[in-house]
Amino acid sequence: MFRCRLTRMLRIAFHRWMSLLCPAVMLVISLQATNAMAGGETYKKVLPSTVWIITANGEDQTSTGTGVFIDADKKLVLTNAHVVGDSRTAVVFFPEKKNGETMVKRKQYLDSVLKLAQPGRIVAVDRKRDLALIELAEVPERAEAIAMAETSVTTGESVDLIGNPGGSDVLWVYTSGTVRSIYQKKFKSDHGEHDFRVVETQTPIKPGDSGGPVVNQAGELIAIAQSFSPSQNLVSYCVDVQEINAFVKSPWKAAPLGTKVVLKNAEVDFELHSTGHYEVKQKLASGTTQSVFVAKDTEYFQRADVRKVWSLVSVSSDEPSAELMMRLMRQNSATKIGGWVVEKNGAGEFLILYVAKLDATAPDEAVAASIDYVARIAGAMSKQLKSKTPEETKTESSTQTLASWLAK
Repeated sequence: MFRCRLTRMLRIAFHRWMSLLCPAVMLVISLQATNAMAGGETYKKVLPSTVWIITANGEDQTSTGTGVFIDADKKLVLTNAHVVGDSRTAVVFFPEKKNGETMVKRKQYLDSVLKLAQPGRIVAVDRKRDLALIELAEVPERAEAIAMAETSVTTGESVDLIGNPGGSDVLWVYTSGTVRSIYQKKFKSDHGEHDFRVVETQTPIKPGDSGGPVVNQAGELIAIAQSFSPSQNLVSYCVDVQEINAFVKSPWKAAPLGTKVVLKNAEVDFELHSTGHYEVKQKLASGTTQSVFVAKDTEYFQRADVRKVWSLVSVSSDEPSAELMMRLMRQNSATKIGGWVVEKNGAGEFLILYVAKLDATAPDEAVAASIDYVARIAGAMSKQLKSKTPEETKTESSTQTLASWLAK
């Protein structure tokens, strides 16, 4: 009798619990279905603005990424600076339909380059913000410029992303997530030093998604994908729309040409050194040869780009004397380009180098002239260190020494 009553009570409790639970379950299912429908509509809205980008740098290395069509009148595509690198041109694909369905296989596009590809010219780069603009000659009729959000997204909002992950055979991949935080972030990556307003999201951004549109529920651009956290799963960083607007409105500056291209244009003979930099064996008037190195990559601070040129004069286990250091300092005040640098390597040896840093956007002839200047000064100092003692050269003024060196 007691067992029957207990069973009856459990049944009643179970039915009451289910009556309370079912509406909640149905609400969750309904919300999921609504979000799925919203995501599908957003995808359809944003897809015509999304592009696949292919570039090749000065080393003839090909890279791919994603971009977003932002200006129909000027035919502009926005992407990351690290997607275009030091390239001057890019190949851009917009989504194409076949039999009413979007073509998603990479091979379909690569097999129809002449028909589907749009050539573009990189007209602006900001490596601090990691942003770049590509200007197209023509755009397909189906292309639609994306709508820009007037304000930044807020923490907790849902966002959607379309990208072209490199590890996939397909394009136009949809991802959704949530905004974790928004803040100013200064950091280093494989692509350089960055400082910009970050939209941190909980989305699985992958290589190849870089430059892809990140949109709000209205399909408006609130950021573009930039990178992902190497230590936290599903944590990604995106460049906020405020940075995008500031970049587009600022004076445009293209990235400097790659070092290999500059040296070729200047008709300078060079070899690729084991360090990855370029070695120029510059012949001096004395008949000797002085090795001068030009950095493979340019350095930059904010929007200033710098190309480094240097030559090694001596390597010694002994610390440079006070007399030699004073001589180098005096000559630094008289040199036109660059100066002397003393460094200590991992083996504990002291290196004396002459280093020049020039505007990376300077003409090719300026690079050739800088190489010649560095070679002359470094070669003369090398000869002097081998043939004279500090006491013998103490009486020479810095200006006299440099004048005699450069006259040779």
